[in-house]
Amino acid sequence: MAGSILGNRVLRKEDPRFLTTGGVYVDDLLTEPMLVGAAHVTYVRSTVAHGLINSVDTTDALAMPGVIAIYTAADLELQQVASPFNPMVTRGLLAIDKVRFVGEPVAIVVTELSSQGEDAAEQVIIDYDVLPALVDIEEAMTSTTLLYEGAGSNVVFDTSFLGMPAISGPDFFADCEVVVKGRFINQRVAACPLEVRGSAVAWGDDGRLHQWLSTQGAQSARTTIATANGVDPALVQVITPDVGGGFGAKISCYPEEALLGVVATKAGRALRWRETRSENMMAMGHGRGQVQYVTIGGSRDGKITHYQLHFIQDAGGFAEIGTILPAFFGRPMASAVYAIPNIECQSTAVVTNTVFTTPYRGAGRPEATAAAERSLDLWALELGLDPVEARRINLIPKFLEPHTTAIGQTYDVGDYETALDKALAAAGYDELRAEQARRRAAGDVVQLGIGVSTYVEITGGVEPFGEHAKIVVLDNGRANVYTGTSPHGQGHVTSWSMLAHEQTGIPMDQIDVIWGDTDLVPEGAGTMGSRSLQHGGTAVWNAAIELVEKARKLAAKLMEADEADVVLDKDSGSFHVSGTPSITKSWADLAVAAHTDEELPEGLQHALFFQGAASFPFGSHVAVVEVDTETGKVRLVRQVACDDAGKVLNPMLLEGQIHGGIAQGAAQALMEEVRYDSDGNPVTSNLADYAFISAAELPSFEVVHMETPTHLNPLGAKGIGESGTIGSTPAVQSAVIDAVSHLGVRHIDMPCTAEKVWRAINAVTS
Repeated sequence: MAGSILGNRVLRKEDPRFLTTGGVYVDDLLTEPMLVGAAHVTYVRSTVAHGLINSVDTTDALAMPGVIAIYTAADLELQQVASPFNPMVTRGLLAIDKVRFVGEPVAIVVTELSSQGEDAAEQVIIDYDVLPALVDIEEAMTSTTLLYEGAGSNVVFDTSFLGMPAISGPDFFADCEVVVKGRFINQRVAACPLEVRGSAVAWGDDGRLHQWLSTQGAQSARTTIATANGVDPALVQVITPDVGGGFGAKISCYPEEALLGVVATKAGRALRWRETRSENMMAMGHGRGQVQYVTIGGSRDGKITHYQLHFIQDAGGFAEIGTILPAFFGRPMASAVYAIPNIECQSTAVVTNTVFTTPYRGAGRPEATAAAERSLDLWALELGLDPVEARRINLIPKFLEPHTTAIGQTYDVGDYETALDKALAAAGYDELRAEQARRRAAGDVVQLGIGVSTYVEITGGVEPFGEHAKIVVLDNGRANVYTGTSPHGQGHVTSWSMLAHEQTGIPMDQIDVIWGDTDLVPEGAGTMGSRSLQHGGTAVWNAAIELVEKARKLAAKLMEADEADVVLDKDSGSFHVSGTPSITKSWADLAVAAHTDEELPEGLQHALFFQGAASFPFGSHVAVVEVDTETGKVRLVRQVACDDAGKVLNPMLLEGQIHGGIAQGAAQALMEEVRYDSDGNPVTSNLADYAFISAAELPSFEVVHMETPTHLNPLGAKGIGESGTIGSTPAVQSAVIDAVSHLGVRHIDMPCTAEKVWRAINAVTS
């Protein structure tokens, strides 16, 4: 009998299609019958960051070629919608009376051709009373200029609202021999999916709204769309074709998408909408965007006893989900991998005249990790310790039973020191320090920097903490796997086929994976928070196990044998009576027989919901950079990553996720930043101005494998989709600072551009 397929480097089933005929994205739905002859939607967007709307004049625009109609919030009878996180923060799906960021949609132009919409939108004249723009988070906290007057403040959410204690005063550190403080910027970044947002809608003859959408979760989008259209969710079908990247920013269903059905009703036409890259940079939710205040204290021998952290989150122009990420995903991870007995953490979210913030790869956990790791480096610098030694002194010892931190978060399993040791050994840490010492002694222009990070994160911590799956065996013996997860590059088709094959013996090439159509998969939580394998994969695994038991029972009936004597030969994908392998029933035989079996009214299939839990992957990264001390230019020359995601299903897919994560994490550390001028105008509204990283700026990554299975699911798997990002950012930032620390530089805020590094060097040497 062949061995298990699990744990092997199985090639992705998805790749041949993507590499030959290509994917089918929203913009490729040219032959969909319901969309033939569809009109095009263009959004008229605010050109001011903060202002009252006096009037919207569409006269000239309506006379433009190809214009079918133009709608404002009043035309569509839109009402204010309250934020779920602060009921006093309200907005319309189109701006009503007031705009709060450049790019906010104000009106909708419907045209025969998309190019006509761009021309017509420019002719819509909006008269504003311009108000002061608030771009700086800390200025907005105390400003008397309010984005939402009803809220009474620009602080729209705080952990104290939940009854959590605020951080206390300096007495918290009264018993500490050493106290170190820091103020860190975790800058705003853009998700930059290669496929920008897009959607298409049509009302069918069945009276239902059919909407194609580039999203990370069709089922949750259906709820938002149904609400916007004032219909029962059963009257909405959301279909997700291939999705060209999401990174968290496509979890939300945006106003531009939710309104399309409303406009289609008014216009009496099927509609298409696709934003431009500049629109995507201006109006799609951004990530990160924090100012962090940290204080760390303890004894002179290096032991940390007290840690205080205050996240000030830029919520942007509306209290979207980014508002609460520090509270629900950052605060629980405040202790990081360290055994700190006294921790205080507070998060405060502030609205500003910028695009609202949403999850971005890691969503709250990278920010908490960055704060902890920067704090550890300052701690080490203050005490004259090697950064690695400062970490060793304070690491939580290895545990294989649940461990609860001082902040109240319970981790499943952890072996942080081993991960650190593996990364250091692979990097040749002692040799790197020796080379660094040589360059410093020689006064080389190009100095070497070494950054180390050790992290733990939470994955699968997204309600409902589980996932749906169904497996249906067809009459020809093929199987369809239905999943509530939604792939956009992770390799779900390969992974779910591996899991189903492992239990059933049905060949992988005879297993099809179906997702992202709410008529076919009405329930599902989607893909975010690195939850897919531990929840969605486990659901498939358990469904396959229970499907085999159903099939075994049916085979026993057909072969007139005791069920306990029937075995599944996974090599041949057939059932037989133990000791009589010549008489078999294939999956196809059983699928056909199931149609007449009264105990299987729906045929040979099985569906279930796996009730999951959050798991806590961990790891350690070592980054090596070279810094030109005359120009400030940084070059990342090595990145060693040990990311422990529990039991590994497919090492090739694991490494792909780590590689992508490191690229995004290094990009934040070195170059990416969304910027606004003082009037709230975006100055990084395209990929010419926004420093999107490429392979030219990255080395080949060195992946070190480590497996510490979790007890929380039968696969022993934890998430891996965001770990690379969480571990790499602080390691790369630390490496840059380390390269010039001997000159007196203590801190450089991200992104560590050549200009920032040059200024930091000159500030301490001039």
